[in-house]
Amino acid sequence: MSYPGSHSDPSDPSDPSGPSGSFGSPQPRRSRLRRPVTVGLALLVPGALLGWLAYEALGAPGSGGAGGGAAGAGASSSAGATVGAGGDAKPNTLAASPSRAAAPLEGKVVVIDPGHNPANAEHASEINRKVDIGTNWKECDTTGTSTNAGYSEATFTLDVAHRLRALLQEQGATVKLTQDADRPFGPCVDERARIGNAAHADAVVSIHADGAGAGQRGFHVILPGSVHKGLADNRAVVAPSKELGELIAGDFARSTGTSPSNYVGDGTGLVTREDLGGLNLSTVPKVFIECGNMRDTKDAALLTSGAWRQKAAQGMSEGIVSFLRG
Repeated sequence: MSYPGSHSDPSDPSDPSGPSGSFGSPQPRRSRLRRPVTVGLALLVPGALLGWLAYEALGAPGSGGAGGGAAGAGASSSAGATVGAGGDAKPNTLAASPSRAAAPLEGKVVVIDPGHNPANAEHASEINRKVDIGTNWKECDTTGTSTNAGYSEATFTLDVAHRLRALLQEQGATVKLTQDADRPFGPCVDERARIGNAAHADAVVSIHADGAGAGQRGFHVILPGSVHKGLADNRAVVAPSKELGELIAGDFARSTGTSPSNYVGDGTGLVTREDLGGLNLSTVPKVFIECGNMRDTKDAALLTSGAWRQKAAQGMSEGIVSFLRG
């Protein structure tokens, strides 16, 4: 960084070091009438010079700080400025970076639960064993469904989970997945709940696609019913989970242009259940979303479209962001 020096101007008649005022040179006789003017100028010039130096040191308006000119602009763009309560920029201090300023979910933890696992079918005995979900015992996990052409629910959920993770991370959230095709099967439904609980997640979304009959179309969000039995006690998170689910449903419909389910939920896109271990055992706000019916050809055409899956992730992200920002 360079700083401007105080260079004299040889053409300035008031400069004592200029050609007409070199120290040690014989001076021509001045008239008595000019002496007061000369004395006045001699007093004014140092004062003006000191004032200019102070002005430059403190930073002239628009100069970019002490550097001034191009140097000041370079320093300003690289170092930035801190804006105080009064809105004044303080030079030579670092401001928050644009990425940090645009991170509304910083400090928030979101767990994404991609339903099923692409390798579940290869581990039938393991995923069929029963686990305690509070209200009863259910299979550890299932293989999920698929389109008539063989596109699996597990492949779909993982793809949408990756898209959703990227969107939430752009918002500053810490994002964890319950599985990323990085384990031989599962996890079991009770472990999926424990992962969200252990992460102290601010929100958990379990992504699925349904396997209903042909002609049954649309998405629906599953909310937890109040359960206090055995290992399960989700009473404290029923209300915030409902809020999370309502926000996701609204944003999902808008983003994807799809309608709520025509076969469950009475057209609301919201269903409450007490038979899902992932919801019963959760102690943090959590919902499931069935993004569409893989067995219906029209819904299947959407679910197998990468562009539509991006819209689905966007809708979920917007609902989560709205929930976490209160």
